[in-house]
Amino acid sequence: MKRTFFVGLLAAASLCLPVRAAARPAGLQVDGEPLSAPAYVEEGTAYAPLRDLLEALGGWNVWWDDGSGTARAVSDGASLSASPDENTLTVNGRTYACTVDVVDGRTYVPLRLTAEALGAGVRWDPWLDGAAVTSPGAEHDAMDYYWLSRIIHAESGGEALEGQIAVGNVVLNRVASADFPDSVPAVIFDVENGVQFEPVANGALWEEPTDLSREAARRALNGENTVGGALYFFAPALSQGSWIDSSRTYRQTIGCHRFYQ
Repeated sequence: MKRTFFVGLLAAASLCLPVRAAARPAGLQVDGEPLSAPAYVEEGTAYAPLRDLLEALGGWNVWWDDGSGTARAVSDGASLSASPDENTLTVNGRTYACTVDVVDGRTYVPLRLTAEALGAGVRWDPWLDGAAVTSPGAEHDAMDYYWLSRIIHAESGGEALEGQIAVGNVVLNRVASADFPDSVPAVIFDVENGVQFEPVANGALWEEPTDLSREAARRALNGENTVGGALYFFAPALSQGSWIDSSRTYRQTIGCHRFYQ
């Protein structure tokens, strides 16, 4: 999905937000999977649709209790309720005072408060203009996995698994290097010396990754490496790569890409 299209979706989502001047749409993904229902930010707090959030975390049974006017959910001995009338969120018997809204039939709760009460991690992702939620026990950080799978797909989606892992290795090698930014998305969106990855400029980064690209991202994050310490690559069929060829040490070719130290 291209960046312009994504922004369009956020604009459309804003039509479903509470009628408050301070509210604005926000992106939201859980373990690398974007939520289709809109989220929003108001006065510095991100709000998420409760049912969609819990279903993305997995294992929750969610329903609306007409008698009490409360959203309720249970999962393996855990329980949660959200009351719009009382503006309270109760998780496993502990009650928090917070804003709870119902918008177009969806119950919205404060994202960080709810996720962390359930043992999940939350990071604000400025590149997504939203939040990344990592579920309890997830194999990888949601933000790292989300962006790594997308850059792998955009740069090498037509390659075999070995070549896709190699692209992921280059990104992670840069994260570990003092010469580059220190996070996966910061490396991908780095423009200090010009755009580093063409998909950032042409919008291909926003396309949904294939299952193979997701697998490559998981393997790279798990430490599988097919190109050693390579920090650069290019495809000779698409780019001359003259600067890399003349100034970096060639390591190997995998598929259509040449990799350099």
